Amino acid sequence: MPRTYRLPLLAVLALLLAAALASTAHANSNQLTLMQDDSHVLTDPTGTLNTFRSLGATDVRIFMGWASIAPSANSRRRPSGFNDSNPSSYPASHWAPYDAAVRAAAARGMGVNFVLTGPAPLWATKPGAAGRGVTSRTAHDYEPNAAEFGNFVAAVGKRYNGNYTPSGSSSPLPTVKFWAIWDEPNYGFQLAPQAVNGVEVAPLYYRSLVNHAWTSLRATGHGSNTILIGDTAPRGAAQPGVANGTYPLRFLRALYCVGSNYQELRGTAAAQRGCPTTAGASRRFRSQNPGLFNASGFAAHLYTSGQVSRPNLPDPSNIHDYAGLVDLPSLIRTIDRLQAVYGSHNHMPIYNTEFGFQTNPPQSQCQCVFLSPSTAAYYLNWAEYIQWSNSRVRSDAQYLLFDAPGPPGHFTTQSVFSSGLLFLNGTAKADYQAFQLPLYLASTSTSSGHSLQVWGQVRPGPYAQRDTGSQQQVQIEFQPSSGGGYTTISTATVTNSAGYFRVPVTFPSSGSVRLQWSYPSGFAFMSPYSSPVVTSRTQAITIH
Repeated sequence: MPRTYRLPLLAVLALLLAAALASTAHANSNQLTLMQDDSHVLTDPTGTLNTFRSLGATDVRIFMGWASIAPSANSRRRPSGFNDSNPSSYPASHWAPYDAAVRAAAARGMGVNFVLTGPAPLWATKPGAAGRGVTSRTAHDYEPNAAEFGNFVAAVGKRYNGNYTPSGSSSPLPTVKFWAIWDEPNYGFQLAPQAVNGVEVAPLYYRSLVNHAWTSLRATGHGSNTILIGDTAPRGAAQPGVANGTYPLRFLRALYCVGSNYQELRGTAAAQRGCPTTAGASRRFRSQNPGLFNASGFAAHLYTSGQVSRPNLPDPSNIHDYAGLVDLPSLIRTIDRLQAVYGSHNHMPIYNTEFGFQTNPPQSQCQCVFLSPSTAAYYLNWAEYIQWSNSRVRSDAQYLLFDAPGPPGHFTTQSVFSSGLLFLNGTAKADYQAFQLPLYLASTSTSSGHSLQVWGQVRPGPYAQRDTGSQQQVQIEFQPSSGGGYTTISTATVTNSAGYFRVPVTFPSSGSVRLQWSYPSGFAFMSPYSSPVVTSRTQAITIH
């Protein structure tokens, strides 16, 4: 029989205090909220960023597509005399939408997260890809020239380092301090080929892209900025090929040149993946790839399984190399193990940079589970609570603001991606206010006289306090199941710099809970889509 130990009272109290502090530490007081809707941000930066700010987004995420800036992007011939590290060598009209977005964000006190990514101009990709399963779309991402990409990143870095005044402008462009290197490099429509004869080769190309971009950002005044790597898609194909996907954790192991046992690759397996083939070369791997080891964080698209959608359920295929929301623990373990292989102790924060739930309506072309807008509102709050509860997670994300329009003939009735907070016609979905004012109760049942923990966020609260100088309060309202209206049962003061709160509330009976908060007079850049009084979704509770 095991020996029984009795702890002294002071030790018990110390353990309880430590547990309480550990719980409080989960409150990511500096957690960011990223929002992305490129088509609207780049065509209407003023109106779109007013809405982003009213929703409480701290940063606007924008794809800085290489081919969208570069001249002659659809030609195999590199422009004669083109200096691709000089921002003035690019067409001014190509920069204009991005310049406008950066100025609009700065005016609203918002950050910009530029994702430096493909598609690449054809002249910077490997020729002769025809006949290898490469479509016209994939051709722009087929073995992009990493040195040319580094020159493009240098041009972007110079333009947005706070010292560059475009021709015809009277003031320099604001500084951009938040970057991500490439988007979904484990997805073949973003970086191809993913694999050749079953061997992952996209990690080799991505490693080089990161190295050149990292060097260029540091050389152009962005060395102290937030620079993310990864931005991985959450799933992939069992057999990666030219244009499909690679499981994200498998992609990461190949990126860091280790096998499934986390031992350094050697011999043919290493050479095929562009990895060190000797122990001596492995000792130089960390210094030769500074971006992989010194990045500010790892970005991931933590979408839930397309077959399940519930935030706490794994994909039914039970693939251990996935990296969605439910896979956060294995993603974190993988990143830490990969760093440790080379003696690094960089426990990278995780940035969720793309997230949302697809709804029906509208009908979407995606092969996935669709949710009603009200269920999407519930899952959106639940998912954010899961992220908030993990101290390694540094950001929440919402993709998109508007549902993406469908094809011609079905432009307003179908969507190619229906995770927006607004329908195609601009009507708010149920998850619009749920995103503004998240509410989640980890436990919804307790005995009479006991409290329930009410967790939530006044997402626009930090802007409201900045604009008015007044600390924000949110009403916790209750409606008994026996009938009657909602009344305020408790008021929470928001002291967290990201707008989060968690308070114990004792409820008199079973019923429904909701939050209510009002935009204060003086809130700047109000959106026409936001109501002056915001009400969260409702949550049923049981008191027995």
